[in-house]
Amino acid sequence: MKYILAIDQGTTSSRAILFNKEMKIEATSQEEFPQYFPNSGWVEHNPNDLFQTVINSCKNVLKEANATIEDIVSIGITNQRETTVVWDKHTGEAVYNAIVWQDRRTAKECNEFKKDGHEKMIMEKTGLLFDPYFSGMKLRWILENVEGAKQKALNGDLLFGTVDSFLIWKLSNKQNHVTDATNAARTMIFNIKTNEWDKEICSLLDIPMNILPEVKDCADDFASVHKDFFGKEIPINGVAGDQQSALVGQACFEPGMAKSTYGTGCFAILNLGENMVVSKNRLLTTIGYRLNGKTTYALEGSIFIAGAVVQWLRDGLKIIEEASNAQEMALNADENQQLYLVPAFTGLGAPYWDMECRGAIYGLTRGSGPNEFAKAALESVAYQTRDLIEAMFDDWNSFEKSNSNKKSVLRIDGGMSSSNYTMQFLSDMLAMAVDRPEILETTALGVAWLAGMKAGFYPNEEGFSDSWKLERKFEPSMDEEKREILYDGWKDAVQRTLS
Repeated sequence: MKYILAIDQGTTSSRAILFNKEMKIEATSQEEFPQYFPNSGWVEHNPNDLFQTVINSCKNVLKEANATIEDIVSIGITNQRETTVVWDKHTGEAVYNAIVWQDRRTAKECNEFKKDGHEKMIMEKTGLLFDPYFSGMKLRWILENVEGAKQKALNGDLLFGTVDSFLIWKLSNKQNHVTDATNAARTMIFNIKTNEWDKEICSLLDIPMNILPEVKDCADDFASVHKDFFGKEIPINGVAGDQQSALVGQACFEPGMAKSTYGTGCFAILNLGENMVVSKNRLLTTIGYRLNGKTTYALEGSIFIAGAVVQWLRDGLKIIEEASNAQEMALNADENQQLYLVPAFTGLGAPYWDMECRGAIYGLTRGSGPNEFAKAALESVAYQTRDLIEAMFDDWNSFEKSNSNKKSVLRIDGGMSSSNYTMQFLSDMLAMAVDRPEILETTALGVAWLAGMKAGFYPNEEGFSDSWKLERKFEPSMDEEKREILYDGWKDAVQRTLS
């Protein structure tokens, strides 16, 4: 048997997954690592933990499958995006912990740059907002706050990278300082129009450009893993940030196709094709993927609380024992009650972007109980997704007037996509079909296909699209009047929460 090894380096754990010739999962290994919170709003990882858990997971997955390194054709890497590492290019040691995408330490600086009028330029070049979320401000912080870092960078002794770049550099035994277009697009210093690191932005943030990696296509010759690690050199042929990898894994290759991943939060991405559309709804424009030198753009929106609302029912309210209980309770809720839960526990994400508002529930009566709370919690995910999808298609359709295939398809994955009640209500609220695939590990599948396709082990885009298999299609069954009454109630609840 021959395999593609997919490395999925995430926020709380590293995983290694073996995919066989039929793109089916043969074995999986996973290892968690510590999180560090040195100050309020700060989130860090030890870069050595990231690397070591990747190595351990790769070795363990081979044991799990009773395979050897000789069986691996190629490696693909997908990773937590925006997380930032700066390391000494001679020793390989990081000068500071990895600053995680969730970290908010540069919020004050971002607000100052915005007040000075720089956000418009950032949006036009990078498609992003001026926000601590993105790597550029984390990199700036390390250079400004770690003693000697700025001078070392100017001297050419330091390298910067997102997690994929750091892993590749280590795995190649310090030979290859590279990244892919999707990870570069999330740094806030990469011009997605020209596909180059942007001199003006780097100058604004005082970032020396000699520390930046080479940017490659998502399916490319990135490096070879040095034989010291596994006993044999293995090519790394696929790299993509986790959400873009899921877009690829869902075979969303046509403009108008979208995927929505339901984990703790929700990330929705819409394929835009060749056109970079700057959002007027405060969504993010990004690179969906880049293949054979051709860039495919995408719109992205994020919901902070999706699956986390079910965790709240379990751990906060303690009205369910496990996540699957919520669906059964929702089905038993009083149909004459309509509660709206706005789960702004940490603010509201796209398209509202209000970090200060907090959660609220509306429509309570004396008869409201656990079942009604469970129903409102699950339905909040669908309402928030409609907010995102409507904003996305509004941006896209206003740019591309000739669009006739508007809401063509939404493909779903992630843990919460297993809730039939929630996905049916999602289909009803969107008035569009919602497709759930057989393989829900779409993030790992996407990068496995990229690596396997480049290595000649897997088919091209068309062949991969043909291999995508539907597990269940949810079709809208709610009449339009009821749909709009319910959604109007949601919008009213959101406005009350925001104000």
